[in-house]
Amino acid sequence: MKNWVRNLKQTRLIKSLLYFVIGVVTYPGLVLINSLKVSGMDILKKLPKRNVLFVSNHQTYFADVIVFLHIFCAVKWGKSKGLGIPYYLLNPFTRVYYVAAEQTMKASWISRLFTLGGAITVKRTWNPEAGETRRGLNPGDTRNIARALENNWVITFPQGTTKPYAPGRKGTAFIIKHHHPIVVPVVINGFWRAFDKKGLKFKKKGTVLEVKFKEPLPINFDDPTEIILQQIMDAIEQSKQFIPPGHPLLTTIK
Repeated sequence: MKNWVRNLKQTRLIKSLLYFVIGVVTYPGLVLINSLKVSGMDILKKLPKRNVLFVSNHQTYFADVIVFLHIFCAVKWGKSKGLGIPYYLLNPFTRVYYVAAEQTMKASWISRLFTLGGAITVKRTWNPEAGETRRGLNPGDTRNIARALENNWVITFPQGTTKPYAPGRKGTAFIIKHHHPIVVPVVINGFWRAFDKKGLKFKKKGTVLEVKFKEPLPINFDDPTEIILQQIMDAIEQSKQFIPPGHPLLTTIK
């Protein structure tokens, strides 16, 4: 069964149909009901179509990924200033995968459907609700991500949670250190204000949704994973230096 699902996710026809349907349904919420501002689309045009890892902060389960897919498809059609009219959905960019928690992707029929859009499901090696703080690395999950990078773009959220300024996971740094992808930092904002936690229902309309793609990081792959992880967290503006003055976290992070 797992092989069947994996093969189905790799079928361009299935992904194209799914991107079209999801794109048509979500476009109004991103561009018409809310306002989408994207910077750095020109950076995407210069990237190769393989071995590119996008590292981003995370604000909703699905809206973050969905807007990335819209942007990637728009760039494929030569757009550089925004989405414009979504005719790009007729021939979408499908060489993209995203990393998501297995628990999240099995939670509902909608999330299971989104899995076919290119989800690389990973098992959480920690459970904050149970008081566990272990952040190990699942070798099987690492292999799946590395395999996807061989011929695609991969989106990952190093924090593994929508909680702002949460610490990053060493697994992301491990993948970067050992597989040497081009690492593109992304900073998003406004999604937590516009959508619920899943990113499928509106909380506040008329919200400005911001997506900023930065230049690829100059990473020294010989550095320890701790150094690489810190570089990532700084780039996605989620490290301690970016916590606003007076934020409760400042009293707990030393």
